[in-house]
Amino acid sequence: MSLRHRQLLAAAAAVLSLSASAAELKSVAITAIVDHPALDAARKGVTDQLKAEGFGEDKVKVQYQSAQGNPATAGQIARKFVGDKPDVAVAIATPSAQALVAASKTLPIVFTAVTDPVAAKLVSSWKANGTNVTGVSDMLPLGPQVDLILKVKPGAKRIGMVFSPGEVNSTIVVKELKAELAKRGMSLVEAPAPRTVDVAPAAKSLIGKVDAIYTSTDNNVVSTYESLVAVANQAKLPLIASDTDSVKRGAIAALGMNYYDMGRQTGKIVVRILKGEKPGAIAPEVGSKLSLTVNPSAAMKQGAPLSAALLKEAQNTIK
Repeated sequence: MSLRHRQLLAAAAAVLSLSASAAELKSVAITAIVDHPALDAARKGVTDQLKAEGFGEDKVKVQYQSAQGNPATAGQIARKFVGDKPDVAVAIATPSAQALVAASKTLPIVFTAVTDPVAAKLVSSWKANGTNVTGVSDMLPLGPQVDLILKVKPGAKRIGMVFSPGEVNSTIVVKELKAELAKRGMSLVEAPAPRTVDVAPAAKSLIGKVDAIYTSTDNNVVSTYESLVAVANQAKLPLIASDTDSVKRGAIAALGMNYYDMGRQTGKIVVRILKGEKPGAIAPEVGSKLSLTVNPSAAMKQGAPLSAALLKEAQNTIK
């Protein structure tokens, strides 16, 4: 065999090897409704879990797109992902998950950071449902949330909540929190904020009407949390969150999911699907790790210094 012939054969073998490795490369497409610390942490958790289970950059191609808070953009991203045909699409937060589920009944979809996937019509129940959708919820029992509000502001009666009326995850929390507060002789004062620019004015509308403000994982609110904190500080209104990352940004306390850990939990489901399991055979899960984070400095600014008991109870204290 001539040298030229051997070179041609080697080149052909290299091309075949590259083609084979390209064919073996899996693909995961991730989208989020907006970029903010909690959702970013969830995304990092997903990709870190993929790497931890042997799906690094040499085994899986990951693409990410943010809808920048725009539901119409979320729909465009969903349609693009359907055209791209990844092995798994991951949707972070309810609006992005709803857009993906509306766009495809066959693409494997894993949601995360969704409060109530049944009410959001992503799945029909919390059981394995035989569809192309499963995932991890960040649903929090609201009793402990009210307990925390009362630990921060003993004797509080009227609780304000700034929320986006267009986010089903937020309207569910409003309804359920209202019922939980009523059991304790307390009431909820609603402050709708359809857009991020409405968050600060909505918070200001609560001044003089409430004893404390509670925030859920509403994406509009969390994406502009500093504007809400500025109002709370100025008005000396205690601000309690359900998202621990919001405590770093100026809330007094949060008993919430660790979104990075929830991302890792979500990543485990993604890996199961990459290895051949069907999404419809995997029951939706709830985030498994709760932690209490407190911010004593924010508490002082908002006129609600923390008790020694609450400081001792916290797993994380922001310095």
